[in-house]
Amino acid sequence: MYGPGDVRVEDVPDAKLHEPTDAVVRVVLACVCGSDLHPYRSMLATGDGVPMGHEFIGVVEEVGAAVTGLAPGDFVVSPFAFSDNTCEFCREGFHTSCVHGGWYGVGGVGGAQAEAVRVPQAAGTLVKLPADVDEALWPSLLTLSDVYLTGWHAAHMARVAPGRTVTVIGDGAVGLSAVLASKRMGAERIILMGRHTDRTDLGREFGATDVVAARGEEGVAAVLALTGGAGSHVVLEAVGHLPAYEQAYGVLRPGGTISRVGVPQYEQAPVGFGSLFRKNATLNGGPAPVRAYIERALPDVLEGRIDPGRVFDRTVDLDHVADAYQAMDSRHALKVVVRP
Repeated sequence: MYGPGDVRVEDVPDAKLHEPTDAVVRVVLACVCGSDLHPYRSMLATGDGVPMGHEFIGVVEEVGAAVTGLAPGDFVVSPFAFSDNTCEFCREGFHTSCVHGGWYGVGGVGGAQAEAVRVPQAAGTLVKLPADVDEALWPSLLTLSDVYLTGWHAAHMARVAPGRTVTVIGDGAVGLSAVLASKRMGAERIILMGRHTDRTDLGREFGATDVVAARGEEGVAAVLALTGGAGSHVVLEAVGHLPAYEQAYGVLRPGGTISRVGVPQYEQAPVGFGSLFRKNATLNGGPAPVRAYIERALPDVLEGRIDPGRVFDRTVDLDHVADAYQAMDSRHALKVVVRP
C-alpha cells in the first residue's frame, strides 16, 4: 500500500530465513482485514510502500535450526501477530504483548497478502492443522488467524456468560464474529447494532436475538427500550470510531463492561461521570492475543459446531487484491479471501 486507495501488486524477493527461529510458509489462503481499511482510507503516502496482510493459513516450506515442533509440509494457521509463546506475557495469555513478538508487514517482515511469508518466532506462533482437513473448512480455519478470535477476545474480556445481555456494535466481520462467540459462550440475549441487512441477517443466523439499525441517540434509545431501560450487561465495540464508543457507554447497564476490539481511530475518549464513572463501568479490550485461543476454538471448527468462515463473501486472486480493498471499502463485500 502506497497511500490512500493505492494498493499495488509487485514482485519482491522471495521470503527466506533470517533467524534460526524463523520459518517460511507458502500461503494457501489470506484475506483483507477490516483494520486494513484504516490505512487504505487515511495513511500518509509513501514512496516505498507497506507490505499488507496479516491473516493466513499455509504450508511450511522451510524452518530455521532453532525451530521445534514444525517441519516442511506441515499445514498451519498463523495468528496475526507473531510471538514466542513462552515469555511472561504469553504465559499470561497476552501474546500481542510478547517481548519477542511483532507484526506482519513491519520491521522487515513481509505481509501475508503474498505467495509466501517469513514467520519469526515460528515455533511459538504457528499452530499445526490436520493435513487432510476438508478444503471446505479452510475459510473457517482462516478466521482463527484473526477475525473470529478477535470477536471471541472481545466476549472473553467482557466475561460473557449465560444470563447476560450482550450488545454488539458493528456489523462488520469482527462484529458478526463477536455475535457468534457470544452465542457460543451462552449469552441469553444478543443485540446487534448494524444497518446493512445482508450482514445483520447473517448476524441473526450467528445468534443475534435483536437488530437495531439506528445509530447515535436514537440507537441508544432503541437498545434501552429493548432492555426495559436497564441497558446491556456487556457491550462489544467492533468499529473503532468515537461515535461507536459513545453508543457503547450509552447502552451500558450500570456495573457493566465495554470491551473494545475495533482499532481506535481516536486518541481521547470520555471516561468521566457522564460516560463511565457514573455507571461503575469497566472498560477493556485491545489487540486480540489469538494465539491463546486457537487450540480451544479449533475443535469447534473441525467438528462443525461453528462456521465462522461464512463472513467471507468474495474471493479474489492475488493479482486482483486491489479490487478486494475497493469492494470492502465500498461495502460491496463483507470480507474477501485472497488466493495466491
